[in-house]
Amino acid sequence: MSSRGNCYDNAHAESFWSRLKTELLDGGSFRNLPEARLEISHYVAYYNAERRHSALGYLAPNHFETHFQTTSQVCAA
Repeated sequence: MSSRGNCYDNAHAESFWSRLKTELLDGGSFRNLPEARLEISHYVAYYNAERRHSALGYLAPNHFETHFQTTSQVCAA
């Protein structure tokens, strides 16, 4: 669980927000709130479905999860 003063507690969440800021928000602006919401939802979908993550063997999270579930089912049998 979360403990006060532990800088590693939210490392994954902080990494996501850092990437979102760097890849989507730096240097850009949105015309209005609906446009911002749309662009952020597109980025989240891209981040989970297409963007490769080094911690997952350079697979997208959705692909990694599917591969993991398939492998787990084969090993359990």
